[in-house]
Amino acid sequence: MKKLSWFNKLMFVLNMVLTVLTFVAYILPFLAPKLFPFLSVLTLVLPLMLVLNFAFFLYWLLQLKRQMLLSGIVLLLGITFINKFYKFGGTNLPEENRDFTLMSYNVRLFNLYEWLPRKDVPDSIVAFVKEQHPDILCLQEYTPIKRVQFKQYKHRFIFTNDYKSGKFGQAIYSKFPIINSGHIPFPKTDNHAIFADIKKGKDTIRVYSMHLQSIRITPDIHERLDEERSRVIFNRMSKAFKEQQLQAEIVEKHKAECTYPMIICGDLNNSAFSYVYRSVKGKMNDAFEEAGSGFGKSYNFKYYPARIDYIFTAKEIEVKQYTTFKNFVNSDHFPVMTRLAFEEKEE
Repeated sequence: MKKLSWFNKLMFVLNMVLTVLTFVAYILPFLAPKLFPFLSVLTLVLPLMLVLNFAFFLYWLLQLKRQMLLSGIVLLLGITFINKFYKFGGTNLPEENRDFTLMSYNVRLFNLYEWLPRKDVPDSIVAFVKEQHPDILCLQEYTPIKRVQFKQYKHRFIFTNDYKSGKFGQAIYSKFPIINSGHIPFPKTDNHAIFADIKKGKDTIRVYSMHLQSIRITPDIHERLDEERSRVIFNRMSKAFKEQQLQAEIVEKHKAECTYPMIICGDLNNSAFSYVYRSVKGKMNDAFEEAGSGFGKSYNFKYYPARIDYIFTAKEIEVKQYTTFKNFVNSDHFPVMTRLAFEEKEE
């Protein structure tokens, strides 16, 4: 370090600080947020830290400095995290009769309170679903509206809570028979999960749709983030992470009692680098990692490619295609859809 210029010495110090923070972020998915709720915020910005580490690696490489090893090692150790952030290529396997499709979409109450300055949002969503015609449709932040009718589905399970301002909840629509369904409440919150056991041919699949605690960061931030407001936001996020942990553990316990192949989808309100993601996913496949491409951005945050909506599948269910509809802006979330099939069992 003695041979470095004063500017490079400063850059190396910043590089070391970034390295420590990145290593902490690597460990956090294995630590319960209730132990370190404030530090859990780092998991939201891990993709940015990976990008900065890559920038430092190039900076030192172009100068042929051995300091490049610092960020190089960090990137090698975090190779599995990179796959969760960005996927090169994508998968689109040939269609077969056994295939079926599932869409998950946080519809934001069909724009009930006119967050978007348009009147056609409910009709647009109905038309979009009809065009994509998923076999199973899971909707979060659902509210019953007369204009919103998905008549192509003979089977459905809808759960809503009653509030002064209306009924809000979730819905699962299916072209296949639903033989059992239920609601999983979360304590001290309006968030919850629902499930439906769906009969497809001779097989039965359990589909969970969930909506975990929101960290309440809006897509457009116009207010100046002064010290006081920043503190409020971080405290709010820390509290939400602890609540998400409890909710994820409730779902984990519920799914442990299920004997059917499972699909879990919905809005986790957290990144793919979090304890909550790891807890809900368990040993299941992440459909985006299996067949997606690009950033997989599912939340319409202007300055960051946030992926907080997921579809997880049991190992025996093959993921053949995955799509994020980033150009369909009728909510603060984007619809995600996957094409699936039961893997053929060897005789």
